[in-house]
Amino acid sequence: MTVIGEFDTASGDVLQSLYEELNAPIIRKDIAVAEMIKYTCNVWHATKVTFANEIGNIAKAVGVDGREVMDVVCQDKALNLSQYYMRPGFAFGGSCLPKDVRALTYRASSLDVEAPLLNSLMRSNTSQVQNAFDMVASYDTRKVALLGLSFKAGTDDLRESPLVELAEMLIGKGFDLSIFDSNVEYARVHGANKDYIESKIPHVSSLLNSDFDQVINDSDVIILGNRDERFRALANKTPEGKRVIDLVGFMANATSEDGRAEGICW
Repeated sequence: MTVIGEFDTASGDVLQSLYEELNAPIIRKDIAVAEMIKYTCNVWHATKVTFANEIGNIAKAVGVDGREVMDVVCQDKALNLSQYYMRPGFAFGGSCLPKDVRALTYRASSLDVEAPLLNSLMRSNTSQVQNAFDMVASYDTRKVALLGLSFKAGTDDLRESPLVELAEMLIGKGFDLSIFDSNVEYARVHGANKDYIESKIPHVSSLLNSDFDQVINDSDVIILGNRDERFRALANKTPEGKRVIDLVGFMANATSEDGRAEGICW
């Protein structure tokens, strides 16, 4: 891949002519984007080296060949080495990722193995929740709608959901919060998640509203929290008088047509 940073089409054409004989795709971007791509690629390579080294150090400490571990990890082209989990957006959550990050870093610590990259993951994740809160707080309003409470669409699983953490932060700072999540609303009455909701987060679940239109109408700021498809239209056609914060990448462009929607990383 060859990335060209261009001030204008004419200058980009000149640069492209120099690389046309290379057997690689040519991608043309403006200067700022091209520079960021270059830095990102090199930092990503450095991150992979550091990640593999830290995994290898932990593996050796527990009597395992780190090369064998990473060889199998790299055979997974569907998730491990793919575009999955490589899109900017909101924090990770659920019953597996946070738990396993904590488990592995705790094991490393118990063995006196330094793993600064792995140890930074949960702190970075928490920072992304704070970033979302700061975006909401930047608007001069207290009436907020949170669309989605589970960590991903189509599930009632609230364990370690960063949206629950965001909701608790908003409640704690006195925001007038309404929450819509059809899966969680159903779970509160019928699902296996009922006991967790009622015992662990009753203060959050009490703000759930099954009336989607009412949640929208009663808010000034709308947070798109997970990838429920019914939320997509709000990212690109913001309701009159509302602001939209897109945490999941539903916005077709970096800015909405009306200028009243913004993304957490775009």
